[in-house]
This record gives sequence, C-alpha cells and structure tokens, in this order.
Amino acid sequence: MIDYNVTGAFLVGLMGAGHCIGMCGGLIGAFSSQLPKSRHQSQFVSQLRFMLSYNLGRILSYALAGALVGGSASALALLFDIDLYLITLRVIAGLMMIATGLYIAKIWSGVVQIERVGKYLWRFLSPLAKRILPIQTMPQAFVGGMLWGWLPCGLVYSTLTWAVAANSAQQGAMIMAAFGLGTLPALLSVGMAANLFGRWVQNRAVRLISGLILVLFGLQTLYIAIAQLR
Repeated sequence: MIDYNVTGAFLVGLMGAGHCIGMCGGLIGAFSSQLPKSRHQSQFVSQLRFMLSYNLGRILSYALAGALVGGSASALALLFDIDLYLITLRVIAGLMMIATGLYIAKIWSGVVQIERVGKYLWRFLSPLAKRILPIQTMPQAFVGGMLWGWLPCGLVYSTLTWAVAANSAQQGAMIMAAFGLGTLPALLSVGMAANLFGRWVQNRAVRLISGLILVLFGLQTLYIAIAQLR
C-alpha cells in the first residue's frame, strides 16, 4: 500500500530542488570549497564522502524533528477528543500539501512565508554552526549537517505539518527522512551536476505535473478527513 505522506514528502524534497539550492547552495558551496585535501583519495571521492556525511547529519535532523512533532501529536491526542483532533491535523496537513504543490507548480508561493517562524530558532543555532568552520573531519561534517538541518525553510516546515498529522513518532520520522532523501540529489549536485539537474527540475512541465500530484495528495487527505466527520 502506498503511503501518500511519505511519497509526497519525497516528491517535495526532489522537486523543491530550486528552493533547496537557493537556500543552502551557497552554504554548501562554501563548505565544499574549504574541505581538506586528501593524500590517499581523489579530490572528487574525498569531497563526496564529506558531502554524504554532511547530508546524512542534515537528514537525521529532519527525521528527529519529524519524530518529535509526530510523537508530541500522539501524546496530545490523549488530552483531546482523538477523532476530532486527528481530523483537524489531517485537514491542516492536506491544506499544507496543497499549498506546497501550488508552490512547486509555481502557481502560488505563500508557503515560503512560514520561514519567518524558524528565524528565531536559527538565531541561537547560527553562532554554534559557525564555530565548527572550517570543517576538517568527517564527524565535523556530520555535526555541521545536523545543525544546518534547522536552517529556516518553508518546505521543511510544510512537510513537518504532515509529520504532525501522522500522529506517530515513527511515521513522522519516516516522512521527514523521505523529504531529506528527496533533497539529496539537488544538494549533492551543487558544484557537480547542478546545471543538468537544475534544468530538469525547473522544467515547467515537470514542475506543473509534480505540483499537481501533490495537490491531488492534499485533496485526498482532505477527503479522508471530511469523510471521518460523517
């Protein structure tokens, strides 16, 4: 059985490549330019290892955030009418899924406005993230990825609402991990195959189809929530 939330989260990460590169491309470009030279491996292999370690830390942060909000939602369900509570969460998730689909299809970009929320958290994490620069070791790259995983991002916050609606720490972690894996091709391609991948995800037809698929996922989520009211 297809898990539309996990599939949708992966699609958001994959097709949100332009936003990801815009948000994190400069950061990753600066990060990769400061990586140490390896005496035992080609520069490409060495850079790829550091980038994978960095992105693994970033995806782990997403999964932890998903587990946190999904688990918190599950705990809060004990305090409220569980049926009405879950229906409300699904409605919110469905609406956010539709908004994200419209953003990817370049029809409406309102979803990125919620990035303002994360700026307050990033004020506390930013000084800590800067302390580990320049990155010289794999563990540093992993920790750096975990810290930068909290960089304010409208697509991340939108996907987190699906993790909340999942009402489960495990499912929330899966949704956010799928989102992170979806972003991997774009962020690994920075400085490698960014132009080729960027042209593909920016293709109008590709963006429109992907966005409309997400809108359909959102409508289905809303339909399920409304059907439970009957």
